[in-house]
Amino acid sequence: MGNPILWTPSNARAQASSLARFIRWLETERGLSFADYHALWDWSVSDLEGFWTAIIAFFDLPVQGWREVLPERKMPGADWFPGATTNFAAQMLRHAETRPDDTALILQSETFDRQELSWSELAARVGAVQAGLRRMGVQKGDRVVAILPNTPDAMVAFLAVAGLGAIWSLCAPDMGHVAILDRFRQIEPKVLIAQDGYVHGGRQIDKRTVLDEIAAELRSIDHKVMVPVLGEVPTGWSAWSALSIEPGVPETAPVAFSHPLWIVYSSGTTGNPKPIVHGHGGVLLEGAKQSLHQDLGPKDRFCWLTSSGWIMWNAQFAALGQGAVAAMFDGAPNHPDMLAVWRIVAQEKITYFGAGAAFFMSCEKSGARPGAALDLSALRSLGSTGSPLSQEGYDWIYREVKSDVWLAPISGGTDLAGAFVGGNPMMPVRAGEMQCRFLGNAVRAFDDEGRELIGEVGELVCTEPLPSMPLEFWGDEDGSRLFESYFDTYPGVWRHGDWIEFTETGGSIVYGRSDATINRRGLRLGSSEIYRAVEGLDEVLDSLVIDLEFLGKESYMPLFVVLREGLTLDEGLNERINGAIRAQVSARFLPDEIVQIDEVPRTLSGKKLEVPVKKLLLGGDPEKVVNRDSMANPASFDRFVAFAAARQGGG
Repeated sequence: MGNPILWTPSNARAQASSLARFIRWLETERGLSFADYHALWDWSVSDLEGFWTAIIAFFDLPVQGWREVLPERKMPGADWFPGATTNFAAQMLRHAETRPDDTALILQSETFDRQELSWSELAARVGAVQAGLRRMGVQKGDRVVAILPNTPDAMVAFLAVAGLGAIWSLCAPDMGHVAILDRFRQIEPKVLIAQDGYVHGGRQIDKRTVLDEIAAELRSIDHKVMVPVLGEVPTGWSAWSALSIEPGVPETAPVAFSHPLWIVYSSGTTGNPKPIVHGHGGVLLEGAKQSLHQDLGPKDRFCWLTSSGWIMWNAQFAALGQGAVAAMFDGAPNHPDMLAVWRIVAQEKITYFGAGAAFFMSCEKSGARPGAALDLSALRSLGSTGSPLSQEGYDWIYREVKSDVWLAPISGGTDLAGAFVGGNPMMPVRAGEMQCRFLGNAVRAFDDEGRELIGEVGELVCTEPLPSMPLEFWGDEDGSRLFESYFDTYPGVWRHGDWIEFTETGGSIVYGRSDATINRRGLRLGSSEIYRAVEGLDEVLDSLVIDLEFLGKESYMPLFVVLREGLTLDEGLNERINGAIRAQVSARFLPDEIVQIDEVPRTLSGKKLEVPVKKLLLGGDPEKVVNRDSMANPASFDRFVAFAAARQGGG
């Protein structure tokens, strides 16, 4: 039954977990008892009102005054806790009053070395930045955007913005300027905060010219704030130090439960990146609930290896909200070697460390042996996400990191600012499996006809509303883009775009994306952003990019290009194509191989056949993955059939 068990919690550890405390609280305060975890989960997705009010009460979350919990169970358009007020920043900063001298944030950075902030220092900086933003005229509902790495400055700026009821949006500095503009232009920000450069892998990266270009294109910007690393603050920019010149008392103005908190971006295959709006209350509740599944509390020291452009940057607040220390890493994880981050885990006595699955597999391939080289005695829990972690990854962790560690991968996404499936500190860990469906998340596997599957791979769906589901896509006035992104396959049911299998024992295995969205080391991107960069070159007439991310297979992303007549793909053109992607999108999305083709296969309506080609290259039957009668150029598919055969044959 199920995959081999690699780890089982001791009874003492299981009963000391926050999840066990929550179960005992439900029995004492609500008179509820459950035979097992599945019964608890079933209650949590059936009695949505009872479950989510229990989360508020158990964690003493700052949510007050609702008239009812959920007037109507519907997706999209669920209206959670109408009449309630809250502020996400209030939960983060409450620890400044009760534990002012305890550590809140730690930074280990190639650019800034080591920094540490207490809760009182964090609160004072937030208050100071708020005062500066108010001087700039920032009010509730205004958008403040930032291009900052994973540093305390980014945390401080976000909490300051959230506390004022303004709306935050963040991009990583290593993103190309076109990709950043495609995101920020949609939301018309009032203030831009940016860092002029950083050190990565021992190299100094200068972003000043690019930042000037971005600022010039953002016509709505009234104020520009610079965090100087490389030199003086340029004319036209305000200094970050001037914005936060005097410590202050932070404000956490009450806002509506569904007031916008931040805008994050997740790409479909066409059009601009989707500007996803999440609300204060939904993210607050989801983060608190997630802390049950990660077993986080005030004694933890939490580190997730993340870019500031990944939703896992935002997930750090699940730890911060519980009073845990958030240890931030800003640098190259392989510099000077693959033990670089593990040394920080040891040095800072991290109790919970998480990273993308690709990081762990890179460690394995490098021959790294963190457990043998370092003192990881403080490490109790490991998280993984971004892409599926294979059984070999599980085996490596238990062999080379630590045999007595709780490995709890999660899977969810930017779209809901949380996870659908993941860890349970009271259950055993099975090789290659996530332990359980998260509480409150009515997640299932469906076949094409909408029938639930157990023991088979199907579409990951969610059949009941979640508070952290998007309020809207910014600018999507009629809601059509939101509907098409999640709800047009199964009416009234969220389709996430992942392949998943639920096992008989209640575990789950995610196999990768079921659509054509690109997923490189946990960062998702729409193929249209690659096409814009590549097809902007005079030599390239058309292109097709396919991301072959699938459990048990090496991640592989080929780019197919149609060139102008008479041209042949050579080393120089290869480099120009890669250079365009590097400059306009990000080096993270460089293809593994560029292949010249005669034409891109398309539907009769002209749409590129990304999903059928992906299914073919993952081993699908050429006769079943596409209906050639629906193609405008059916002969073009033969090239991909031959390419797939050559790959599968080792050619």
